[in-house]
Amino acid sequence: MDPVINCFSEKSKEIFQDNLVGVYLHGSAVMGCYNPDKSDIDLIVVVKEAIPDAVKKAFMDIVVELNCKGPAKGIEMSVVKQSSCAPFVYPTPFELHFSVAHLDWYRSNPDDYISKMKGEDKDLAAHFTIINHRGKCLCGAPIKEIFADVPRQDYIDSIRNDIADAEEEIADNPMYIILNLTRVLAYVKDGLVLSKKEGGEWAYNCIPEKYHCLIREAMKEYTEGIDISYDMDLAKAYARYMMEQIKEKCGRYKKIWH
Repeated sequence: MDPVINCFSEKSKEIFQDNLVGVYLHGSAVMGCYNPDKSDIDLIVVVKEAIPDAVKKAFMDIVVELNCKGPAKGIEMSVVKQSSCAPFVYPTPFELHFSVAHLDWYRSNPDDYISKMKGEDKDLAAHFTIINHRGKCLCGAPIKEIFADVPRQDYIDSIRNDIADAEEEIADNPMYIILNLTRVLAYVKDGLVLSKKEGGEWAYNCIPEKYHCLIREAMKEYTEGIDISYDMDLAKAYARYMMEQIKEKCGRYKKIWH
């Protein structure tokens, strides 16, 4: 991982030059649970001004090249302007974004990608929160000089989409939903910003024992890569319980969930 992020940082400085504010690492790589078989590399690039299309193209070519050298899930990165970081803007505008989900689009029609891959992304509120609590500055200005605190309501709204349909989606991706629900409950209950692994460990002391087997199985799949056959009836009951707890703990932010 280190050679990829180091090269990403150096190429960002080379391509953006004086327009670059900094490059920041977040996600599992800074939360002690990076797994090359299960994790991606999460990066935020902050610039001063809008980026010309030619510069976007040069940068995207580097990102795609490094993506091939990264973990199985590749690189996920966004380029944002400093003016969106402090004061924090929500939904957060971005200048450019990439993940493996968009790789084929870029390879097949890079000009179309460059012209259209710009807009607003609610997920950035969650990413900025991780950066503020656990992130690492790879180059440029320190985190506290660039990123304002993300308001609680914006962060909750940002993570809502990941779990809004948890009861239905848990059958398709049980490990992710099981552990992500623990992270969200840990935040709305105790104000904790945790990794999936930390969320699972936190949950042992905070949710009914009948669901502990699900947490153990999800943790085993996440940390060891072992295929698990989950009890789906129990998993759906767990998702219902967790969503009820999350909505209750949200208090005055409860309207977000409707």
